[in-house]
Amino acid sequence: MKATHSKPSLRNRLLRHVLVPLAVTWLLGSALVVGIASYFAQQAFDRALLDDAYLVASHVRRVTGESGALDLSLSAQEMSTVLFDQSESLYFAVLSPSGALLAGHAGLRPPQFDDNLKPHFDAIEYQGRVLRSVTIYREHPGNFYVVMAQTTASRDHLLQRLLTFSIVPQLLLLMGLAAWLQRAIEDDLVPLADLEHAVGRRDARDLTPVPVSATTRDVQRLGQAINALLGRIAHSVQAQREFSGNVAHELRTPLAGIRALADYGLRQNDPQVWREQLLGIAQSQERASHLVDQLLALALADEAQHTLEQMPVAIDALVGEAVLRFLPRADAAGVDLGARGIEQPVWAFANAALIEGVLNNLLDNALRYGRAPDGESHITVSVVDAPQAVVLAVIDNGPGVSPEQLKKLTQRWVQGSAGEALKEGSGLGLAIVSEYVRLLGAKVTMQTESPHGLRVSITLNKPL
Repeated sequence: MKATHSKPSLRNRLLRHVLVPLAVTWLLGSALVVGIASYFAQQAFDRALLDDAYLVASHVRRVTGESGALDLSLSAQEMSTVLFDQSESLYFAVLSPSGALLAGHAGLRPPQFDDNLKPHFDAIEYQGRVLRSVTIYREHPGNFYVVMAQTTASRDHLLQRLLTFSIVPQLLLLMGLAAWLQRAIEDDLVPLADLEHAVGRRDARDLTPVPVSATTRDVQRLGQAINALLGRIAHSVQAQREFSGNVAHELRTPLAGIRALADYGLRQNDPQVWREQLLGIAQSQERASHLVDQLLALALADEAQHTLEQMPVAIDALVGEAVLRFLPRADAAGVDLGARGIEQPVWAFANAALIEGVLNNLLDNALRYGRAPDGESHITVSVVDAPQAVVLAVIDNGPGVSPEQLKKLTQRWVQGSAGEALKEGSGLGLAIVSEYVRLLGAKVTMQTESPHGLRVSITLNKPL
């Protein structure tokens, strides 16, 4: 429980995965926007400062006379008009190439003197304040420099306002988006929470489908997967119940017979009677073991439908092994057991274990009930390699089955007339064969042989 609470909720994970990238993107975008706006605002202020520098430079004249020195032709009143600014302080200096002050504010100097004709912008310190400056170099009417500097209060205030009015609204929008996302995610996760509560409150014995009220395809598919799992579990539980019931019901008779034979033998003193009773007990035990094997085969078939793997299988080899496996029993019963169509390799798309189960049950049924009423008994396993499929058949010349019984033989606990007359078996052999064939995706057909007998044919798919 502690480990469960330590994990973050799906809602918080979704919010974090959405909002964190969004916030990072917003920060990068805001920084880019502010940087671009700051750059162009700086360009506008620098352009105005450059215009003032060019205006001052345009009024530099060479003094007439022998000295020919340069002088600024603007009067003090005109200069105050040029340098007028409501919010900033402007400073200028006209300097000779040697750095001598020709006009303007003393002490205002560029970082370096350069005869580059392009304007040079820089930050300089003057009278204890950092100013934005531009330096231009002119060659007419003589070589001189003009340094124009300005305080940056307006620039800084503009950038602050730009930062405030660009970031604060976006921040409010981001907060609103986060609130909307939180509510939307909570609404979308309500069906998932309902599904969690429905499964958590479900009794272990209740395997009915869980109600799913999904608003998204993902939650709907999760609910369908849970219900499919419950269906498989219910099917498995039902199969186990049927198996337990069948075992309890079908073993009651042979076990009671074994107990009766044993009680009768214990009351007798004749060894011959003991021997007869022991033979009866052995036969009853054999029938009970055979019944348990068949019931287990059916139970395993019910479970195997979810994990069955099919692949190319050599049918000829499996038929040859089955015939050799039943040959001693056939010889003891005086039955001619053989196979045809296995001289060449024959491949089918199937499962080797299920094919062995089909052959075992068909040959067991044929040896039990497929003996000829008169004359020699023949059982043949036939393999036909057709162009589109492989047909596996077990043929006997026994008494056969009536058309009415053919329709019911694949049902559990149903026997033919020969089985009912012999009082052997339990009617599960062909039911197991039918179940195995269904798992293989194949087809089973039964038909009577002429003049008498039964043919059980399995049509298998060929490998691609």
